[in-house]
Amino acid sequence: MAAAEAPLSEATVAAAANGAVAEADDTEVRVLQSLRGKICEAKNLLPYPGPNKMRDCFCTINLDQEEVFRTQVVEKSLSPFYSEEFYFEIPRTFQYLSFYIYDKSVLQRDLRIGKVAIKKEALCTHTGKETWFSLQPVDSNSEVQGKVHLELKLNELITDNGSVCQQLVVHIKACHGLPLINGQSCDPYATVSLVGPSRNDQKKTKVKKKTSNPQFNEIFYFEVTRSSSYTKKSQFQVEEEDIEKLEIRVDLWNNGNLADNFLGEIKVPVKVLRNDSSHQAWYLLQPRDNGNKSSKTDDLGSLRLYICYTEDYVLPSEYYGPLRNLLLKSPDVQPISSSAAYILVAELDLKDTQDANTIFRGNSLATRCLDEMMKIVGRHYLKVTLKPILDEICESSKSCEIDPIRLKEGDNVESNKENLRYYVEKLFSMIIQSNMSCPTVMCDVFYSLRHMAAQRFPNDPHVQYSAVSSFVFLRFFAVAVVSPHTFHLRPHHPDAQTIRTLTLISKAIQTLGSWGSLSKSKSSFKETFMCEFFKMFQEERYIEAVKKFLEEISSTESKEPSGMSEPVHLKEGEMYKRAHGDNRMGKKNYKKRCFCLTSRELTYHKQPGSKDAIYTIPVRNILAVEKLEESSFNKKNMFQVIHMEKPHTEKPLYVQANNCVEASEWIEVLCRVSRCNQRRLSAYHPSAYLNGNWLCCKATSEHTAGCTPCTAGVPADIQIDIDEDRETERIYSLFTLCMPKLQKMEEACGSIAVYQGPRTEPDDYSYLTIEDSVMTFKTLQQIKVILEKLNEPHEKYRKKRSTSAKYGSEENPIVGKVS
Repeated sequence: MAAAEAPLSEATVAAAANGAVAEADDTEVRVLQSLRGKICEAKNLLPYPGPNKMRDCFCTINLDQEEVFRTQVVEKSLSPFYSEEFYFEIPRTFQYLSFYIYDKSVLQRDLRIGKVAIKKEALCTHTGKETWFSLQPVDSNSEVQGKVHLELKLNELITDNGSVCQQLVVHIKACHGLPLINGQSCDPYATVSLVGPSRNDQKKTKVKKKTSNPQFNEIFYFEVTRSSSYTKKSQFQVEEEDIEKLEIRVDLWNNGNLADNFLGEIKVPVKVLRNDSSHQAWYLLQPRDNGNKSSKTDDLGSLRLYICYTEDYVLPSEYYGPLRNLLLKSPDVQPISSSAAYILVAELDLKDTQDANTIFRGNSLATRCLDEMMKIVGRHYLKVTLKPILDEICESSKSCEIDPIRLKEGDNVESNKENLRYYVEKLFSMIIQSNMSCPTVMCDVFYSLRHMAAQRFPNDPHVQYSAVSSFVFLRFFAVAVVSPHTFHLRPHHPDAQTIRTLTLISKAIQTLGSWGSLSKSKSSFKETFMCEFFKMFQEERYIEAVKKFLEEISSTESKEPSGMSEPVHLKEGEMYKRAHGDNRMGKKNYKKRCFCLTSRELTYHKQPGSKDAIYTIPVRNILAVEKLEESSFNKKNMFQVIHMEKPHTEKPLYVQANNCVEASEWIEVLCRVSRCNQRRLSAYHPSAYLNGNWLCCKATSEHTAGCTPCTAGVPADIQIDIDEDRETERIYSLFTLCMPKLQKMEEACGSIAVYQGPRTEPDDYSYLTIEDSVMTFKTLQQIKVILEKLNEPHEKYRKKRSTSAKYGSEENPIVGKVS
């Protein structure tokens, strides 16, 4: 092997890692949060107080008080089974992740039955586990979020008669992150009280309209000590006994039409000024004293959840250079089994597989890596291939039940069988004709898997196909069919009958795609009724169709982006569109509209079925998609789609999403679909143009070029929308997690090198087949050096992050009272 083809030397790896960057700046480290999991079921909910004890229940996920996900309603049950999976990026900081169970009401507001509230710091203890949580009571005094910026001072005043008194100055500056009320920004105000054993002096700020981040900037004065107490004092001092008994309490309220809503409170003892005449800090709003207290109410029931919260610390790109280079040089390493990529993906799975029929069927590191890869690069592929037929299945009410035990009275099993056959045929046809839509990256991986499997089992002619079908049918298409909402192919978890239909279709598709099973004229079904149903598909044409499809998607020939004549449906949902005009505060300017994005256009209109016009923005005309500053219209979760309305005329469309997650997802998908547009802007205005000027830069011309660089711009030649640094960070995490297994491989290499003769007794490493122990050992050493070097900036950042933010700063606000 030529020197140029050898793996990177340890010295080169170490030098590259050392020379990357001396220290990651906090501003360059991206902290990316994501949450995935499943709302499984609830049980033993409190019965409805009436003759009909059953409830119609749904569950929501909230970041603090902001709802970001909602299940479908399960009717007439006290033990509702939801089985709804969720995944989303978390775009902001939060204190609590909460799950609320609601009783759906037709005429009144939905009733909150109970909640599960998990502090962010405690999420790690539940990550990766399925747990039953007891529901806790919900009351308005405990539902709080946000923080307050407060400054306290003690002044010494001389009265007209010459005596000295002490005055407490309370400056309430601002609040951040107050909750939405009924989906809209609140109208907050604060009461500021000096509280003691025999006094309760209260003052009130002005109401700030439609904002979650009010800037109060109001100062209040309170007498702390009587002037007679200090007539003979020469030094500024407050008596100890007075300080111990007084505290400042700030309560936040939403100014409602009928009643004001409590938003949270803080209490600060005046004794914080014992050693200093001034105190300034941010405080997290807390529940009232009577909020969150244990009560003797009835057992509210339980909720079973699966939660997986991850926090990726993504360093600057240069840190990942050595690991990326080591992985990218894998094709040049001989034998390939000694390369870093092979160790990561194939070696840990193929070499443990003794039966060709079980190849890539387990949940190993290799299969998890490839599953994640397919989810990242295959989203568009799934939508092109599956969404039309899945929409048809979910929106129809055709019964496909063929299990005699599950049939309902009046069901026609032959009619159901024909319905099922129609759907399976149509879905199968769409899959085997989708080869040109399969992403090039997936094709390249399937090509490698096919040939590695053939080399591992040279006497089995079917294994090269089953290796590919194990992924593309079993772990990709079949999973998306049975859980379309997880892959964003449907907005919600389907109802029970549709789930059953999708499950039967998924089973059939799995077996149809299992080329080995078809070629051996047998199926893997345990159910007799499925075996009978599947006989109609055991024809040579299905076998040949699957074989041809698997060969096409595991070819090294380059694939072009899909040339489908029909546009691909990407996202839809209801949001608020702001009308153009200078009425900054008027509600009439915000209209609920149905938005729909395809690969060709963004459209919005009134409710489905209305006769109003549909407004269309071609994707090719989108110039930028950016967040809009809240100060523009005093509304949260707003973004703008800047598009070309006429030649050389730019126009912003202002949209308000229902929550921060939805806003982030719309921005992401709009940026992705328009990222290759030739006329994308390089700068934009982060605020609106109102009253004759831009609020951000004060420019008076509406056509003034943007004042802020666009955040979502990417080179037009990027073919795959992947965050390389984040994915490399995840590979680093996977290697770190599997370090014990890599250590065993390293020990096995040493054992083989020392003892070359036949093994007389089995040892811990006998299951490993290592072609070249020396090269594999070198690669493992290089991986270890890179991981150690990456561990250093990660650990340094964690320590710096935990200590850099001063307690009481906006980044690290004070929790509760100060003692």
